Amino acid sequence: MKHPVVAGLLLVGCALSGSVLLTAQETVGKSPTVSNNLPPPTTSLSLVRANPGTLVVPKSSVPATTNGTTVKTIQANTNTQIFLPARWKPETAEPPRPAEAPPSPGYFYETPASFACIYSLITPVAGCNPNSLTKNPTGGKNAIAIVDAYDDPWAGPDLAYFSAQFGIPFSAEQFQVVYEDGEEPEIDNTGDWELEESTDIEMAHAMAPGATIYLVEAQSSSTSDLLTSVQIASNLISCGSPTSCPSGSKGVGEVSMSWDSLEFEGETEYDSYFTTPGVVYVASSGDNPGTSWPCVSPNVVCAGGTTIRRNPTTGAYIEQRTWELGGGGASLYEKTPSYQVGIAGLDGARGVPDVSLDSNPLSGMWIWDSNYFEEMGGGWFIVGGTSLATPTWAGIINVAGKFYANSAAELSEIYTRRTVSTDYTNILLGDCGPYFGYLAGGTWNPCTGVGTPVGHSGK
Repeated sequence: MKHPVVAGLLLVGCALSGSVLLTAQETVGKSPTVSNNLPPPTTSLSLVRANPGTLVVPKSSVPATTNGTTVKTIQANTNTQIFLPARWKPETAEPPRPAEAPPSPGYFYETPASFACIYSLITPVAGCNPNSLTKNPTGGKNAIAIVDAYDDPWAGPDLAYFSAQFGIPFSAEQFQVVYEDGEEPEIDNTGDWELEESTDIEMAHAMAPGATIYLVEAQSSSTSDLLTSVQIASNLISCGSPTSCPSGSKGVGEVSMSWDSLEFEGETEYDSYFTTPGVVYVASSGDNPGTSWPCVSPNVVCAGGTTIRRNPTTGAYIEQRTWELGGGGASLYEKTPSYQVGIAGLDGARGVPDVSLDSNPLSGMWIWDSNYFEEMGGGWFIVGGTSLATPTWAGIINVAGKFYANSAAELSEIYTRRTVSTDYTNILLGDCGPYFGYLAGGTWNPCTGVGTPVGHSGK
């Protein structure tokens, strides 16, 4: 029988039960560099200059017009979008400049510290300007498990480099990679899933720097492989082992899933994958109008998207509105769960998203990915998509420290507190959905759910 394989950034003290522990050197066949000597972008800079202000939607984030009909054949999508701004500077290939500052001057894209300021994860300061903020979120414990497809051989070094750039504490023992069936998955030749993995682990760690981060790599993007990896992730949270946990395991934490597929008949049969005691599951609402699975599962916290508005001259934060491409609406197959009873317009269906957070690539986050991405090489990217919101929310929930018995209990807290202004900011402006038919407003809407976080209370 094959077992998942665990790989750390550097040599970690002991192997998990039933697994083989590898160093990062062994996983890539060469010694990775964790300092400032990561391979610089090559063609990416010239492409940016040729196409100033380019919005890039990775191929893996474009839903197929036709998809499989079973859990083994349905292919999941990533939910990342990238903005390549005009006037890009070669600093993207240089060492951090200086520590805790954005990697390139003259822009107002988001950093972990600016997110922490906007969402009151630290004591806010006027304007929340990413170029002057250095105070990052703190806290976190136990574990967050990230589930993605294919192998990212530089995941650990990229996480270390990102952390060094923004002054986020990081130690090798905090990060481990687990392979779905004991064999290193193939690399996604487009680089799309590698960028997804970089986004997921970097944001989860940035929001909960005290938590252990597991990256569980599925053999493929089939829903079947991803669900097998979800079970492995659940076991890692429950008992620190990728194999079956003993009865009475007491571990608690979060599983983050930034991928989705179109809803499909029979999806409710697989909702039981998200019911491991002590684990709260978070998934993306998707980057296209409408609903998707597993986000619509009543056993999952569904993270949608917003847009951050800043003064284009000073960079000062103004407000948040909807992100028009964020997924949301009423599920085709899932019924209204108890925590959503009384919300208007659902007509007996599960409504998503539950919560939201900045996902617009035009107001996105600096993410480091040293791997080859499509035709652009590696480097710093401005990343958006609900894949940004999902691991960020997992980290926020982790630091909140309630560690509820299941996602339903977490969601009950969210919906009970949705009218409390010191816990949530209800988004009142903007639209989304098919034909832009949904409007923001109220204490829940299909564009942004109950809204964006205010601190860690009510989470």
